[in-house]
Amino acid sequence: MYLVLEDVVKIFPARGGSGEVMAVDHVSLEIEKGQLVTLLGPSGCGKTTTLRLIAGFEFPTQGTIRLDGEVINQEPPHKRGMSMVFQSYAIFPHLTVYENTAYGLNVQRRPKSEVRERVARVLDLVELTGLENRAPNQLSGGQQQRVALARALVMEPKVLLMDEPLSNLDAKLREQMRTEIRRIQRKLGITSVYVTHDQVEAMTLSDQVVIINEGRVEQIGTPTDVYRFPQTRFVADFIGRANFMQGTVRDRRDGTLVLDALGVTLTAIAPARELPLGTGATLVARPEMIELDPSHGQVDGLIRRAAYLGNVVEYDVEVGGQLLAVVEHDPRHITIHAEGEHVKLRFLEDCLYVLPEV
Repeated sequence: MYLVLEDVVKIFPARGGSGEVMAVDHVSLEIEKGQLVTLLGPSGCGKTTTLRLIAGFEFPTQGTIRLDGEVINQEPPHKRGMSMVFQSYAIFPHLTVYENTAYGLNVQRRPKSEVRERVARVLDLVELTGLENRAPNQLSGGQQQRVALARALVMEPKVLLMDEPLSNLDAKLREQMRTEIRRIQRKLGITSVYVTHDQVEAMTLSDQVVIINEGRVEQIGTPTDVYRFPQTRFVADFIGRANFMQGTVRDRRDGTLVLDALGVTLTAIAPARELPLGTGATLVARPEMIELDPSHGQVDGLIRRAAYLGNVVEYDVEVGGQLLAVVEHDPRHITIHAEGEHVKLRFLEDCLYVLPEV
């Protein structure tokens, strides 16, 4: 593995000087060369502290950080061969686009011809050619973000670190920049670690998603794995939306569990952990895994909320005293079920999943 964190802990003194706060709690990661890995979690979970430990802005209280086989625990940031893109962009307001991009190379006293060549190449890559002489206050938010990215990339880092770089952009521009960052990362094949609290960003950008909660890693996997097969209730609830239903295991067959839930029998994908017959279990059903189906519905429901969002219709449906979120994606729907209407729900059983944890 190219970048490895082994049992890394970071403890800060608590405010007021009494006690300690464990910001990073025995985190272990393995990142392959060329991967883009996202650290995802709510505010205050430890993801930015983990990134700062990798960058060298903080040093671990315990554990080991390795880059290409070398321990870098005590190496200062400028000797780690990494570049960082910050949330605030941190570009110099008194320098032009060209001067901002060339800043790090000039600090290293690179030959002027090399600086011109590398800056021209990276500005073309981030599609800023022609704007070299613009000042930052003459740029849009998206262009300023591209300058920050260009300044990091021109250094040809071993690892590119990004700390919520799109959080200051509007929704449409964030979507465009997500695409650009992924395009550039893939083109260069650069190992990247990206911090965000935005699930869509993580799902869109990542080869691997590391979900962090209260300083601990809850799950590591591909976007598909963490969405379809969450290992904990926190992961299921944090990634997208989820309905949780309590059931009782009645049978196990060919990687599936048969359960009694909501007054009917449902089949769901079984976790690796063995669940004895008669054991209680939590089923996870994403809103799009439940259909309103008058012909083949399994349970009766009552619509409590209906919201038309253009590309989808969202419903809150009451079933046996529990509210279930249901999403219909079919754009051909003309009729929207009204609040107070009785409906039949059908579960897509090959998508239902039983949480491994009790």
